Amino acid sequence: MLKSKLHRARVTDTRLHYPGSIFIDGALMKKAGILPYENVLIADLDNGNRVETYALPAPDKSGEVVILGAAAKLIKKNDVVIIFSFAYCTPAEARKLKQKVVLLDKKNRIRKPAAK
Repeated sequence: MLKSKLHRARVTDTRLHYPGSIFIDGALMKKAGILPYENVLIADLDNGNRVETYALPAPDKSGEVVILGAAAKLIKKNDVVIIFSFAYCTPAEARKLKQKVVLLDKKNRIRKPAAK
């Protein structure tokens, strides 16, 4: 089940020669309920590429969204992406799950409070 997403994040940098993952502003991770080292799916709205990796916190309120490792071949600086996190749930848990959707502006600031 979808647990949360950061919608329309702008990639601030890429670092090809890094052992994988994505740095995300720690405050945004907290708002979306994404934990350090949690598996995430990144969908690039500019080219359609999808990449699965894990999230690492960048400094809070930095606005950073940095693509690390091989994914930097598929997602470029300034691309707009959606970052999804998912949860495995029983059907009963799934019915009670409240997704957190965090909408971002062009500077990766929260545009609208996360859904409750």
